[in-house]
Order: sequence, then structure tokens, then C-alpha cells
Amino acid sequence: MSTLQKKIQNLAKTYAAEFIDIRHHLHAHPELSYQEFETSRFVQNKLNEFGIPFSVMAQTGVVGLIKGKNPNKKVIALRADMDALPITEQNDVPYKSKNEGVMHACGHDVHTTCLLGAAKILQELKDEWEGTVKLIFQPGEERNPGGASILIKEGVLDNPKPQAIYGLHVHPQLQIGKLSFRGGQVMASADEIYITIKGKGGHAAAPHLTADTILIASHLIVSLQQIISRNRNPLSPSVLSICSIQGGHTTNVIPSEVKLMGTFRALDEEWRFKAHELIRKQATELVHSMGAEIDLHIDVGYPAVYNNEQLNGIARNLAEQYMGKEKVETTEVRMGAEDFGYYTNHIPGCFYRLGVMNAAKGITSGVHTPTFNIDESAIETGMGMMAWLGGGTEY
Repeated sequence: MSTLQKKIQNLAKTYAAEFIDIRHHLHAHPELSYQEFETSRFVQNKLNEFGIPFSVMAQTGVVGLIKGKNPNKKVIALRADMDALPITEQNDVPYKSKNEGVMHACGHDVHTTCLLGAAKILQELKDEWEGTVKLIFQPGEERNPGGASILIKEGVLDNPKPQAIYGLHVHPQLQIGKLSFRGGQVMASADEIYITIKGKGGHAAAPHLTADTILIASHLIVSLQQIISRNRNPLSPSVLSICSIQGGHTTNVIPSEVKLMGTFRALDEEWRFKAHELIRKQATELVHSMGAEIDLHIDVGYPAVYNNEQLNGIARNLAEQYMGKEKVETTEVRMGAEDFGYYTNHIPGCFYRLGVMNAAKGITSGVHTPTFNIDESAIETGMGMMAWLGGGTEY
């Protein structure tokens, strides 16, 4: 074990209680995407307290810079997202959300806490590691166009440009005290589909005088699934889900308009955009053939997350040194999406998972649920590991 690693572990243990309190504060004061004004101020105040210079980007984003020995030797970026979700919390805890209808149900309070903890540790030990660490506290991960894309447009990956970027995410199905990594494609792209079918409505007893938008929508929903089953390479995961259908208000009137909303996800970028063309063509021709008109919009969202194989190997090796091999697992491929994919389109990145589950304590709820919570001993692991990746990576 290196001296630096040991010192990071000791400081993570020493500061764990302090940062659990910080997590409680963040959890109790969640803010929606692009509205993280108080969270941003809190992060800025903490960086000032730690003596770390920073700048504000994308209105609520905070980007700090810590220079170690030989600061030009390497630049490593560490990223945490700060926004919450429009969910009403059902946990009965002292730090329950005070903002009605808003909750840190995806663990971004944990991510921000871990990065703040890593920042304090790295700043304290800056004479004992080489290079520069860029701290990225990012807004708007939960909502298009994604805070990562805005920060990148504003130059977050310049001056200085990182050689690599790390991001962590809580994993409620991974046992506390463990981390997981995976090289290559690890998360899917995510695009939103909005369809409006318009036709002549009328009396349900006289469908021959109408364009039955309900029936047309039903055919379309079933038909769209064939794009996945008959056109996609079976070895490349992809999913299309229509998640909302809105139309009609009573039992005997065929409505003149039906709206559909859904999501399309893929791991292969070439197939992703080919599928968009197929969706447009099939939806338009089917609706027209049944006598109605269609408005269709595909809101192109986050790209797939690709973990650089070399960087993932470096990170996994550092994790095994820090945690022990038996506590480092391989992350499963997920069809969920993350705007971290924007970073990995520009520089080598590694997006890894922090175990937060404790079945013995009943802490098993998934993310994006009103009962999501974590075993807070994960804070010590999360902040220490981020510091170790920032200071220990040779790239």
C-alpha cells in the first residue's frame, strides 16, 4: 500500500461523519435540473472553506481546480451531478426533503458529497500527489439537453484539458463496501419520442365517418415494436417503449387527436440514428395509410456511455488496491442513460458504481423511487475512492 493511499483512507475515515452531515443537508434541500442555485452556493462556500479556487459555468455549475506537485504532468477530471427529481419523498428520516415534490431520488446528493469530500482530501494532500485535478459539479443531468453538454460548450474540458474523467453513481443493487467497473459500452443512449395523430373525430357508432385515431394509435404502438425485433442486430441491445397515450374523454366519441410519448434507447450509435429514420418512415406511412395525419418529433438526447478500456483498467486496478480485489465487481450493461456520455465522446472516461445497498437494514429501494436511500457508510468509500482516482491515476 502506498503512503498516499493510506493517507487518503485515513482522511476519508476521519472526515466521514462531517460529510454524512453534508449529505443530509443536500438531501433535505433538493433542487430540480437547472435550478440548483442553493446547491451551487453551498458547493461554492465549501470550496472557499477548503481553499480551492473555482469558477461558475452554465449558471449553476461549479468547476474547481486543485494543483498538486508538477501540475502540468497530468490533468484528471472528477465529476458529480447536483440536480434532483420531481418525486415526493416517502422516507421517514430526519433529513427528509423539505422541498415538496422534489427529492434526491437518484443519489446526486451522494455524488456531490463524495466529490466535495475528495476535494477536501486532495487539497490537504496536494503536496503528495502529482498533476492537477479538475472538480466538475454539474447541473441538469436529469433533463435534456443535459448539463454536461452545456458545460462542454462553455469550455469545461479546456484550460486545462483533462486527459481523463471519472464519474461515480450510486448502485442500490450493489452491496455496501463494493465498487463495480466495466470497460466499453456501459449505458445506453436515450431519445424521447413525441407523436400526435390527428384525424376527423366523430360518433363512436359511426366509425366509417371518422379517422379512428385510437385504433390508428393502437396499430402504431404494436407496429413500432417490429422496428426493434426485425431490423436491429439481435446481439445489440435496444429498446423502444411507448409510455404515454392520451386521447378521448368519454365512451361514445372518437377523438380527433391522440398523443403518444415514449423513449428509444440503444448502445450502438449507428443503429440509433438508423432507427430514428425507420421510426419516422413507419409511423408516417402507417398513419397516412389509415387516413390520418401525424406530427412526430424525436428529441435526440444523451449518447451512450463508453468507458475507455485502458482507463477502466487503470481505475479498476486502483480500486482493487484501495478496496481489495474481492470488493470490486463488474458492472452490468444498463439501458438507462447518463449525460456522462457527452464527456466520453470527447476524452477518455470511466463511469463506475458505488454500492449503497444494505438488505439487513432494509435499504434496497431503487433509484427514481420515493423510498430510495443509502447506507451512509458508502460516503467514506465514495469520497476516498474519488480522491484516490484523482491523485493516484497515472495517465
